[in-house]
Amino acid sequence: MVSPVFILYFLIFLLIGVPVLFALGLSPIIALFQDEKVLFINMLYQRLYSGLDSFLLLALPFFMLAGEFMVNGGITNRIITFSQTMVQHLKGGLGHVVILASTLFGALTGSSVAATSAIGKMLIPEMERYKYDRTYAAALTAAATVLGTIIPPSGIMLIYAFVMNTSVAAMFMGGVVPGIILCIGLMLVNRYQIRKYPQVQQFARASSVERRAGFKMAILPLLTPVIILGGIYGGIFTPTEAAAVAVFYALILSVFIMKNLKLKDVYPMFVRVSVNAAAILIIVAAASGFASAVSLSGIANHVTSFLYSITDNKYLLFFIVNIFLFIVGMFLDAGPAILIFAPILAPIMTNVGIDPVHFGVVMVSNLSIGLATPPMGLVLFVASGVSGVPLQKISKAILPFLFIEFLIIFLISFFPIFVTGLPQLLGLM
Repeated sequence: MVSPVFILYFLIFLLIGVPVLFALGLSPIIALFQDEKVLFINMLYQRLYSGLDSFLLLALPFFMLAGEFMVNGGITNRIITFSQTMVQHLKGGLGHVVILASTLFGALTGSSVAATSAIGKMLIPEMERYKYDRTYAAALTAAATVLGTIIPPSGIMLIYAFVMNTSVAAMFMGGVVPGIILCIGLMLVNRYQIRKYPQVQQFARASSVERRAGFKMAILPLLTPVIILGGIYGGIFTPTEAAAVAVFYALILSVFIMKNLKLKDVYPMFVRVSVNAAAILIIVAAASGFASAVSLSGIANHVTSFLYSITDNKYLLFFIVNIFLFIVGMFLDAGPAILIFAPILAPIMTNVGIDPVHFGVVMVSNLSIGLATPPMGLVLFVASGVSGVPLQKISKAILPFLFIEFLIIFLISFFPIFVTGLPQLLGLM
């Protein structure tokens, strides 16, 4: 057995600002040296390798590369133009444009950070020009772009499917309805909040000609998730092969059809994605070793006993776990959090009758919202950098949006049909 004191070391490392990678790697090693169980360190090293030895994980850098082509290939303008023609005439129109564009952008790139940067750079100044408060615009952008990791294809869902050996296709399709509900919920909050800013200028309804033109501009990029998901669900290719096809399609679209990229731009993009993917995958490896230490320490059994001592009611357990995940999301990125806590929490929820795909989608959604949650939400920092608004102001302005997002988390937790309905209809569960 490994002493559970390494969990304390891990938390201390995080609090003093040690990078997550080193906190994950060092904390169990220190505990093993203290317990004079040096031989177990070899096991951790082996787990670092085996944690990455997966064909499924190859999809992660491929999806990242496809997203890079989309972000740099000029699709942001097209998505925003299409979104404007659809919702700009509504009350709080530009706010709705941000939300819809973030939803569509998430379906293309699967990255909340990329969406915050790309959409924020374009729409926050535009919203300010039409008399929106800049702090409100930055907060809305941060709240909306977390949809990027919930709307499929999602790299975070891919990681959960890898850890818990669940169906990637079921996970992806299970995120569709929650993503749409979150989009509608944010629009409702935006419509209510905009009453505080009577100076905001309204837009006229786009004509049918303008809508057709906007749709024509956006149709080719919007086919990307159709190709990915259709190929997976149709049994044409695996998720990893689908990611590779997405890269090829995005390359052809950006370089040869839309012609916003040149061939000489492709190599630097490969380099950037290689570095970013390596950074993520090495954390996956470290978290796999950490998860092995958690398993050897017996912490999972203690957590199970503790939760069952409180209640064996699955709804109350789900409520408690959601609160815990929400707190975790404030301090830890979604990927490492899933790698560490999914092996502990998912079996508990499965034992009380919660489907692993249902729990996975809820867990991913909850931790994704953590990207926009103070004090450590990465999307908040990006929104602050893009807008120039201090983090403290954005953190206060985003609270109404976080409130509705958290309510929706409970909605999809207690009504599983919103998650499992579509996968079951398609025969994926």
